[in-house]
Amino acid sequence: MLSFESVFNAFVTILVTIDPPGLAPIFLAVTRGMTHAERRQVSIRASIIGFCVLALFALAGSAILTMFGITLPAFRVAGGFLLFFIAFEMVFEKRQDRKEKISDVAITRDHIHNIAAFPLAIPLIAGPGAISATVLLSGSFPGWAAQATLVGILLACLAITYLVFVLSQSIDKWLGHTGRSILTRLLGVILAALAVQFVADGIKALAAM
Repeated sequence: MLSFESVFNAFVTILVTIDPPGLAPIFLAVTRGMTHAERRQVSIRASIIGFCVLALFALAGSAILTMFGITLPAFRVAGGFLLFFIAFEMVFEKRQDRKEKISDVAITRDHIHNIAAFPLAIPLIAGPGAISATVLLSGSFPGWAAQATLVGILLACLAITYLVFVLSQSIDKWLGHTGRSILTRLLGVILAALAVQFVADGIKALAAM
């Protein structure tokens, strides 16, 4: 039986690694010149693709690891370090600069109708951090009922991301540069603490093997 704490921690981990508030200005940048209806279509498509990618890793993450001969505790340690690196970037505002560079490259190389898949869905929504977090969490959600709960958590996080995209223009004006900076740093600190917990649990499991 899953506890409320484990479900809540999973929700926070995935939501923070996706970072919808941080994606809002990027979404506005890559959809510049589009109408409200066109932006809504892009946000729906990007959210669906991102959900499908993360759901695949939630349901088949362990099988994918087994295929490559990787144990879950080892991946937990590696994923924890990766999440900590992402948290470091968020606290020192390096991640936003990297996202803006990705969006600039995509606009010049890809047709406007493909931006929902790249760069929005991959790698901004379903990026290395979100995929790593999803695979790590799948090991803590054994059984079909628990896996369904994890997929439900992913769906809730992607629904929030979709709403942020739809309301991005209003949210960006309301937060301002200072608000975005504070929120990103706060989420980064939370993610760093969760990453350390992942590493500690992984090392404990490796030591017991």
